[in-house]
Amino acid sequence: MKDTEKEEGGGRGGTKPEKDQSWIPKIIKKRICTTFVEDSFSNGALCQCGGTRETHASVATGDYFGTAIVSQWDSAQHSSEYPTDAFGELEFAGAGKRHSHFLRLSCDSSPQIVYTLMTVHWGVPAPNLVLSVVGGEGKVKVKPWVREVLRQGLVKAAQRTGAWILTAGLREGVGRCVGEAVRDHGTAAPSLAQRKVIAVGIAPWGLVQNRQQLVNPQGSFPARYYVQNTSRDTCSLDNNYQAFLLVDDGSQGRRGGEAGFRARLEEFISHQKTGIWGSGSIEIPVLCMLIAGDTAMLKQVDLSLRNSTPWLVLAGSGSAADLISEIVDDLSSASSASAASDAEGEAPSVDLKDQVRERVKKHFSSETERETEKLTEMMLSICQNKELITVYHGEQEGPDDFDTVLLKALVRASKQRDSNDTSPYTEELKLAVAWNRVDIAKSELFNGDIHDLEDSMTDALVNDKPQFVRLFTENGLNILDYLTYRRLESLYSSVSDSSLIYALLQRRLNERRISAGSVPSLATVLDPAPSSSGLIKERSIKEFTLYEKVTKLLQGDCLYREKRCLRPWAALFIWAGGESVLSALSACKMLRELSKLESETETKLSMKELAQKFENLAHDVFSQCYQSSESRSFTLLIRKSLVWGGATCLQMATAGDARLFFSHDGVQIWWGDMARSTEVWKLVLTFFCPPLVYTTLIDFRELEEEADPQEALQGRETDSLDGETIFSFTDIRHTEEEAEEFNALRSRVKGRHTVSFKRPFVVSRWRQFWSAPVTSFLGNVLMYFLFLCLFAYVLLVDFKPPPPKGPATTEYVLYFWVFTIVCEEIRQTFFVGNSPLRQRMWQYILDVWNKFDLTAICLFLIGLCCRMFQLSYDFGRAVLCLDYMVFALRLIHIFAIHKRMGPKIIIVGKMMKDVFFFLFFLGVWLLAYGVANQALLYSYDSRPDWVLRRVFYRPYLHIFGQIPLDELDAAKAGHKTCTKNETLIDDGEEPCMNPYANWLVVILLMIYLLVANILLLNLLIAMF
Repeated sequence: MKDTEKEEGGGRGGTKPEKDQSWIPKIIKKRICTTFVEDSFSNGALCQCGGTRETHASVATGDYFGTAIVSQWDSAQHSSEYPTDAFGELEFAGAGKRHSHFLRLSCDSSPQIVYTLMTVHWGVPAPNLVLSVVGGEGKVKVKPWVREVLRQGLVKAAQRTGAWILTAGLREGVGRCVGEAVRDHGTAAPSLAQRKVIAVGIAPWGLVQNRQQLVNPQGSFPARYYVQNTSRDTCSLDNNYQAFLLVDDGSQGRRGGEAGFRARLEEFISHQKTGIWGSGSIEIPVLCMLIAGDTAMLKQVDLSLRNSTPWLVLAGSGSAADLISEIVDDLSSASSASAASDAEGEAPSVDLKDQVRERVKKHFSSETERETEKLTEMMLSICQNKELITVYHGEQEGPDDFDTVLLKALVRASKQRDSNDTSPYTEELKLAVAWNRVDIAKSELFNGDIHDLEDSMTDALVNDKPQFVRLFTENGLNILDYLTYRRLESLYSSVSDSSLIYALLQRRLNERRISAGSVPSLATVLDPAPSSSGLIKERSIKEFTLYEKVTKLLQGDCLYREKRCLRPWAALFIWAGGESVLSALSACKMLRELSKLESETETKLSMKELAQKFENLAHDVFSQCYQSSESRSFTLLIRKSLVWGGATCLQMATAGDARLFFSHDGVQIWWGDMARSTEVWKLVLTFFCPPLVYTTLIDFRELEEEADPQEALQGRETDSLDGETIFSFTDIRHTEEEAEEFNALRSRVKGRHTVSFKRPFVVSRWRQFWSAPVTSFLGNVLMYFLFLCLFAYVLLVDFKPPPPKGPATTEYVLYFWVFTIVCEEIRQTFFVGNSPLRQRMWQYILDVWNKFDLTAICLFLIGLCCRMFQLSYDFGRAVLCLDYMVFALRLIHIFAIHKRMGPKIIIVGKMMKDVFFFLFFLGVWLLAYGVANQALLYSYDSRPDWVLRRVFYRPYLHIFGQIPLDELDAAKAGHKTCTKNETLIDDGEEPCMNPYANWLVVILLMIYLLVANILLLNLLIAMF
């Protein structure tokens, strides 16, 4: 069988073997005309499909009974399907490196397969709306206001709603205007802040110019395509589209072959769900948009209206659109009697038919009487579904709020399709959620009574739309009734497997499986084999209890799924729960950590912005608390939270690097109750002379008067989580046990306030001074300096030999001091927080300075053990000397809090990372020079220590000016005792210098110093 176009080798297939799409030709087909049906206008040279006689295998001379000449070409009867030979990626010559996907497919292809290919394999995001633009084809010039509607209205609306724009995708008419609008939008809009507009071209394969460039049976990755608009019967593809579906019905140069597949694809998409992985509560709406158009468009409109597809008609854009808009406007203003007869399905009145006929003759005056009558009947059929048609007078209304026009058009159509039980507000709200248009929901939707918000709330949670979540909770959604365990499970299960949270949850699940001990046998517990009955009897009761619980979970038999969550605010929202400041700081910490793990730049930036928002919330709420009561705000900072694993606000702010929060005056409790203007010398003097605390040397703030216990308790009972909504304890008591626990707690609080008393001045002033963080820090620093002095004294003066002569008494004191440091590290690791032991150890190890502490302690233990024995005494002393350096470097962490030294220490830490790149270049250059220098100076030297010295150590000293010329320049070398005997050299004798090519050594020295001292050192200076 001959291929009608003999298309081979157009694409550069196989250039990217990793994109294996070899399965596509097995599923997707193309169509080739196999029967020649003569075109009467070509004198027998062409088939009605557009191909020549030579490219056909047979000629149609009669039908199957041989009784008549075949006069009409039909794609289904006169063409056959073969595996497609054009698919892959498209690279437009001269249009940048962005590639577009393309596929040649039969007009009878399954829309489900094509949609799956686009969304799964091509990675095109699933739409929240499909805008199918029809009409305006050919060389007809598009009106300027239509261009403006496409550019300012259609494309912006598609970007806001996450829609697909379907056109022919050719560089002509409306398709070209849409492509230019998409291009302009992509150039003007920031790529990271806004989603991209998805434009899909559905064009007839036989109408594409230079389609031979796309043909490659193995696929093209990419196929290079040259745009040329020189032919009258064909047109080039537009380079501004993300994907092309080239529908092949076997014809060449004919329009309309793609209409059937396009309608079926739109119908299939209209039955898919919106949201991530189709998790939304509404089907993807499809809206057709008619611009101009000819008589063929009227048939397409009529067919799609019968399938309940809504249409938006641009009045004033052209013939077909003007005809429909005028008739629909006339019907809208017609008498109620005519409207009633239409609603009852009666035959259209004679007056209406005559009116429609006149309109048809006005816009299609060149048609024959017979065609005019057909068009009239077609228009009357369209009028029966006029509720699905929305007329847009773009020339008068302008392109502003075009997405609102789309929303109302879809809602109007949904009212006709759906049952009467569905609230129009609910349908409109679901569309607003799907498009993420909270402004429309606020201004247009909450003017009526909305009772059913649960489905829309689920959509907002699953698709990460926090503005709608806030809107629903503020407008009547009862979160206590909404969140059941079943719904909570469905929310977690709806997480996309390509998201970061899915990977983290999966990793956590694997950790639980590993740490479960006997859990690896869970698979056999759930589905025991018949032959393992003996083993089943030996299983513990605990395993069978687990089996029963898991079975109920999997089969959905347990009633807990329908129960309400005890604390839905805590299960769903961080900020809406209790402990607002700590919760906001925790959210800030989590989001900043997640941003470090996220690979997508757009998501990473959004996480950082949200983290900063939570930090601002924590700062603002704490500011209000501080203005209300300084003492209670201080308690808020250091209070341990059971919800967050025993963490405090200060610890969480430190972990989350919440610098804005730390900048608040109430958080900076460094001076305690002492005046912040206290000079350091006064503090040091009082530290060494404690009685001065009772003098006026240091100013202290007056203690706040304690509030009445009953008033304080009442204040705590009416604390509000939100500025407008007050939650009492009755709202959050979910069980009788919690109520009893609350009453007991309140009685203990009352009792504690009853027995409280005011401390004497001597005790309170003493406590004010010594409990201040600055005093504690000063004492810690002084003791650490004393520890370093003791350590240095032991190493330099009092380091006795191994037992029984040593160690000395001071060394024993040093051992005890290090023991206290070890106890402190154990406390930090095992006794801080309520999180699992493994997690606490991991958090401890993650801190850099904790690693310093572990290194110092391990080195000290090694040195201590080695110094106790004569054989390893010197080694142990050397280890302790190195350990002293580690302990001394610990001072950097202590002084990092200083307002002047701290920033410099941070700068030095960041500079160390850049220094490694410089050291890499320096090391390469030093190694190259050192090896060449050693090989030129000495013909033979087998002593490893001397070789390393001359290869690395001596070139390193050259950088600092230590250049021994007598060891490098043979002319200045004195008389030294040396030998050329290899045996003596192996025994340790000094080898003689090789005078050959010594001039090269001098030149290499000059080049080395030039590069190292001038180039690399200046590079180091420029880096900082």
